Amino acid sequence: MAVLGIDFGSRRFGLAISDESERIALPLEPMQSRGAREDLAQLRLLVRERGIDRVVVGLPISMDGRRGAQAEAVDRFAEALREELALPVDLLDERWTTREAERALEGGSRRGRRKKKAVLDSVAATVLLRAYLERRAGGHA
Repeated sequence: MAVLGIDFGSRRFGLAISDESERIALPLEPMQSRGAREDLAQLRLLVRERGIDRVVVGLPISMDGRRGAQAEAVDRFAEALREELALPVDLLDERWTTREAERALEGGSRRGRRKKKAVLDSVAATVLLRAYLERRAGGHA
């Protein structure tokens, strides 16, 4: 089975998937948001097609540890996912994932701003999923 990593966004979700041994995290094509009902349906299909048995969603916490409106939106999204998928859905602090993803993309080819942002979302999901897998392997998740 595999783990799905999600970098939640209001317009787009960055996605990543683990291999079956849960050692490697690979980016997937980002998913455009089409509203809560359609998003859940698309994710349910992805989970079924890819044999996913667990999901981790990045929780946006401010650098000083406060939870804002976006964190509340992620909490609601994660709860809806749990109900829709009937799978464990974990949250993981994502404070550093976007910065790490930006560094990973530095020096890459020059892409259009929009395309680079879409790639950044899935790279951020990959960074998040890698951190989650490492924590699980170490017995911390």
